[in-house]
Amino acid sequence: MRSTTNTIWAVFGLALILVLPAFAGGQWIKIFTSTTTFAMAAAGAGFLYTRLGMVSLVQVGLMGVGGWVTLRLNHAFNFPFEINLMVAGAVTMFLGNLIALPALRMRGLYLALITLMFAAGLDIVFTAKQFPNGAAGFWGVGTTFAADMRRPLLAQSDAAYLRYTMVWLVIGFVLIELHRRMAPGRAWALIRKSEAAALASGVNVTLYKTWAFGLSGLLAGLGGGLLAGSLGLLDSATFRASESVMLFALVIVGGARFWYGAVIAAVLFRVVPGLLNNWGVDADLSLVIFGAALLHAVMTAPDGLAGQINGAVRALIPGGKTAETKSDKKGAKA
Repeated sequence: MRSTTNTIWAVFGLALILVLPAFAGGQWIKIFTSTTTFAMAAAGAGFLYTRLGMVSLVQVGLMGVGGWVTLRLNHAFNFPFEINLMVAGAVTMFLGNLIALPALRMRGLYLALITLMFAAGLDIVFTAKQFPNGAAGFWGVGTTFAADMRRPLLAQSDAAYLRYTMVWLVIGFVLIELHRRMAPGRAWALIRKSEAAALASGVNVTLYKTWAFGLSGLLAGLGGGLLAGSLGLLDSATFRASESVMLFALVIVGGARFWYGAVIAAVLFRVVPGLLNNWGVDADLSLVIFGAALLHAVMTAPDGLAGQINGAVRALIPGGKTAETKSDKKGAKA
């Protein structure tokens, strides 16, 4: 039953990759590209929350680091875009490992506050130093200067670049799923249930916690690098600490347990304000909408909007509702 549902969503995702860039206008292509990059960061936050029960409020800040590294390499060296992107992902993966150090002894609210403080520190750095734009010096910031941004050879146009970022998002989901199905996934499940039991079973808790934070940081860094490739110039206001808090809240609304919950979170985060602007409505109204959605998720939909959509899809499949009920009972007994 789960395989059938995943197949339906996979077909829908493939159709979206092929069709969406062809019909979206110039402005909306940029918005959808931004949405895709933030979905990668949301996937990392949701993965940490569901696998280990840990809250990371630094994902958007790590996106900023990935974007900064990509811009710096683009302006300082003549490397291909893919090399710059990989280096950005490696840097943020390393930072994710560093952030994991407090997670070895903290959980819940205290860990969330530590990651929020880290995000606030990045916020200060971005605001004070700004993002490189090709000017001289290590930071390379000039008031009236903006160098060209290289893109992948196969994604020079905005529509092609949107497809390129969507493919990277799929790669991110596959990477998470592979980890879930292999030894790290089993170790994370045991750690979440009981760290003492995990240690007694021979699980290296330190290794797997840092591994999880590193993977989450990698996804955020790749998202930030892809965002830099789309816009060519980044602004510190995009990566404020408050944005990380908002993104995590929307991950809960979207449904952290499902991969398409990250997509829903990113759509709410980037597309809804764009729609409100097009309709001539103050985009800050989206905060009211997000608050109401979060209240709804907390009170009536613990699996978020993705969980409700998943239940509706299974109800339409013959025998799907019965299979879902048996699965729920089995999970409850476990």
